[in-house]
Amino acid sequence: MAVLSSPLSTVRARNLQGSAGRTAAERAVQAVLLAAIVLTIGVLVVLVLDFSIDGIPGLSWEFLTSYPSRFAESTGVRNGITGSISLMLLTALFTFPIGVGAAIYLQEFASKNRFNQILEANITNLASVPSVIYGLLGLSLFVNFLGFGRSLIAGALTLTLLVLPVVIVAAREALRSVPQEIRAGSLALGATPVQTALRQTFPAALPGTLTGTILALSQAIGETAPILVVGAVLTRRDDTLPWNWFESFSALPVQIFDFVKRPQQEFQVEVASAAIVVLMALLLLMNAVAIVIRYRYARKL
Repeated sequence: MAVLSSPLSTVRARNLQGSAGRTAAERAVQAVLLAAIVLTIGVLVVLVLDFSIDGIPGLSWEFLTSYPSRFAESTGVRNGITGSISLMLLTALFTFPIGVGAAIYLQEFASKNRFNQILEANITNLASVPSVIYGLLGLSLFVNFLGFGRSLIAGALTLTLLVLPVVIVAAREALRSVPQEIRAGSLALGATPVQTALRQTFPAALPGTLTGTILALSQAIGETAPILVVGAVLTRRDDTLPWNWFESFSALPVQIFDFVKRPQQEFQVEVASAAIVVLMALLLLMNAVAIVIRYRYARKL
């Protein structure tokens, strides 16, 4: 005697088969993603170990406080460190108010018209433009058109153009994550939209905004092409100070580039690796500052 299956049991059986198929596909995708993560981290670990093994023995107080030299045993990265710090201070000075102001306007006040939609799409796309394009723009605009010359201010403004889209996007995401109830409560108590944005919404979004800004500056500190195009010098036997806007400047990425292209093996391996370790230490320090700032502001809120 044949057993007739009900339509309900047939549907359930099909759902179970579909769930099993989806589970297998999900596991396959998870395995591929996990393999990609492991491969990426593995390559990064190998690179870090490689230049750390070559560079850490060359680190010394003399290396950090000496100017570049023709001789590997007496060269240093002092002007690169002061140049990178000066660039980051000026870039942060220009980037934070402009980027945060643009993000507050686009998120809190801009109307949803065609022009603003195109503007938002362009800002997002600018974050993926190659950095050398910003260097060419800085050369045309700041060095030649505005007459700043190959100076520290030209390099800082060029890096500002580079990281500004990233800061705007990060600040908008932080503002978007603020609950609407905060805005509604402030407006209900009689605050104006501007007061609400500046005194309620922006302080609540400040941890994410600061984190995004510092991470964007961490990206800028390692850029070589833009500042080379606008005239960063390879060797400079003087400190770069952030208030000397119109003087020449150098930076750690530029010095690493100079070390690598020298014919001596000592410069290409030991000295360049030591300079990379110093640059990585600055990057880790900036990222640590971002984590601490986010944690402290999150606790206050």
